Amino acid sequence: MTVHDEASVQEHRSVPAHRVLIGTGLLAVAVLLAALNLRPAVTSVGSVLDEMRDTLGASSTWAGALTTVPGLCFAFAGLTAPVVARRLGIATAVTLALALLAGGLVLRVLDGPLVVLGGTLIGTAGIALANVLIPVVVKESFATRIGLMTGLYTGALQAGGALGSALTPPMDSAFGGWRPGLGSWAALAAAALVLWLAAARTRPGGPASGESAASARSLFRSPLAWIVTIFFGMQSCLAYIVMGWLPQVLMDAGVSRGDAGLMLGLVSLLGLPISLVVPPLAARRGSQSGWIVLLGLFGVVGVAGLMIAPAAAPLVWSIFLGIGMAVFSLALTTIALRARTGAETAKLSAMAQGIGYLLAAVGPFLFGLLHDVTHGWTVSFAMLLAVVAMVMVFGFFAGRPRYV
Repeated sequence: MTVHDEASVQEHRSVPAHRVLIGTGLLAVAVLLAALNLRPAVTSVGSVLDEMRDTLGASSTWAGALTTVPGLCFAFAGLTAPVVARRLGIATAVTLALALLAGGLVLRVLDGPLVVLGGTLIGTAGIALANVLIPVVVKESFATRIGLMTGLYTGALQAGGALGSALTPPMDSAFGGWRPGLGSWAALAAAALVLWLAAARTRPGGPASGESAASARSLFRSPLAWIVTIFFGMQSCLAYIVMGWLPQVLMDAGVSRGDAGLMLGLVSLLGLPISLVVPPLAARRGSQSGWIVLLGLFGVVGVAGLMIAPAAAPLVWSIFLGIGMAVFSLALTTIALRARTGAETAKLSAMAQGIGYLLAAVGPFLFGLLHDVTHGWTVSFAMLLAVVAMVMVFGFFAGRPRYV
């Protein structure tokens, strides 16, 4: 045996076998229930944020920090989730994610401002892990039904976001305050955890793929990779600001708490049909730039309306904003289309989500800080308009038919 052959054998032995979850009907339900939990922890806060601040004696800066935590966790997970899955296995890693989510949702309603931040950090760390890992389950365990499961998974994500914002205000009223209202979402996370434990049955899946075949070329030297990353980060920044602050903006404009929550739910729900229809149409064309700019224009109208005349037509502005935020689906599409190989797609996805979410995390904090300093929303919305403009510009170049 030659030295080259020995090296090849040694490399093969060094790649550990991994186990794949068996794609049963019960696992499909568990995946969808888990997906239903990946947004309410974030979207449920906006509609009761003013109550939380009053009860805790917290400032808008604290509120901005609270809405920034998810983005920081999502950025961190872009680096840690593959390591966690490789060491624990995909089934155990998702179990850990759901356990962190349920525990964090309980912890964040038990005490003061720092405990709220700590519980939010733990809960959204669980969400961040699941965000990365559950699509892997869909790809590996439902290989012949990826389109169907991806559509259902996306629908569950959107539905969870809508339910979080729409149901939290009535639960707040029914249960006697924001603590039981927010804490109630832990029951849904616990149900997902129990069902996941019952459904997670694995089989040998062969050697772990991707690492030995991955290109050694760094995407940090690719201008297009940075364009895709900034595009992803700016559209995420838009989404986090809207999820964290839209209800408060609407309530300041005279909209009731319940209606503000429903409007945020509508914003989240509007992305579902668009996300199911637009990406397949855009992917058939060489360039996705036109679709990205078109959705961006809807976002411009929504943001400008809320800045100039929020009380005039809050429902209309919310609808335009929701359509504009559906550009998220095209951000994911461009990640897949701008890379030639699976290994490069994985690297581009890690870069775009890791750095992109880190960029996005600054947005909600800055939005709240500007409101705190100016005692109004105009400057905050001017900043948000700049974010939408960057989505359109970087999205235009990210959508052109090239490869990193």
